[in-house]
Amino acid sequence: HNEHTPPENFLHETMARHSIAVLLAAIIGTISVLLPCASCFTAVQSFTLSNPHHKSSFSTKATESEDETELQSSLTSASSRIEDCKRTLINQCNSHKLESGYSSSIDSSIRNLEQLGEDLGFGQASSVSGLLSGKWELIYASDDITRSSPFFWAFRRAFPDNSDQIFSITDAIPEPIKMVGPATQEIDLDASSRGTFVSRVKVATLGGVATSIMTTRASIMGAEGVDGLRLKVESTKPEESTILKKLGPLGKLINSNSQPFPSGEALERVAPGSSEVVMVTTYLDEGLRVTRNKDRSDDDAFVWVRVGDFGGGNTASL
Repeated sequence: HNEHTPPENFLHETMARHSIAVLLAAIIGTISVLLPCASCFTAVQSFTLSNPHHKSSFSTKATESEDETELQSSLTSASSRIEDCKRTLINQCNSHKLESGYSSSIDSSIRNLEQLGEDLGFGQASSVSGLLSGKWELIYASDDITRSSPFFWAFRRAFPDNSDQIFSITDAIPEPIKMVGPATQEIDLDASSRGTFVSRVKVATLGGVATSIMTTRASIMGAEGVDGLRLKVESTKPEESTILKKLGPLGKLINSNSQPFPSGEALERVAPGSSEVVMVTTYLDEGLRVTRNKDRSDDDAFVWVRVGDFGGGNTASL
């Protein structure tokens, strides 16, 4: 220190140097803290820009939205294909006389609907879907209309060698001596796939002079897989006979007191187990049903439409 510097100037100079030293130390300390942070930020920024797998939340949400739109579009397209296939089938059935039996074009449309429904996941798992219950009317039968009744399925099981010959005798009776139809089924199914099944087929003879409703009642024993129901035939009875009605009160008394024929029990005596059959429903939605006899799944096909309402709207037709 210069010996000529006044004491007060020396004090000021010392304090200034000290302040600068403190400031420099603070700056150095701050830089030492910020540098690692800056390098981290740079590394993250570099990773974000260079990593093709990194997506921002905005980008992820945009992708999810695009996926949802694509899925919705795919479902709409699949639904349209099913509806087109159903419309073709129903139009063909409506143009085909029910009693005419097999139609190759209708059979092709049925198989197209079955395959398309399976491929796209529509109309499946009929045994557990909750859609089977209700009243249904037959619009197509690949065989005689009476074969839609489970009684005839059970009859085939009891008489496998003679049933076709027996059926051919009645099938050969021409109109108007014999007329068959319409046919309906009423299904009442609970959550455990058990319930009741009633088949009704109108049969008229002598040009409609004598008519009756051949009614077969069966118990639904349970589900067979996801598309089958095991039915146990219990009884068969001609109901609403016009011949009896013409007898007035006497006919009414006879009709009300006549007991249903225990067809299931009779069939069991011929062949144990024959009274039980499996109805397979290969396509089912709110208004349309395709069923087959499991024993003849490649041969027999029956198309039904719902009668009345299901849920909030009428679904008997498209």
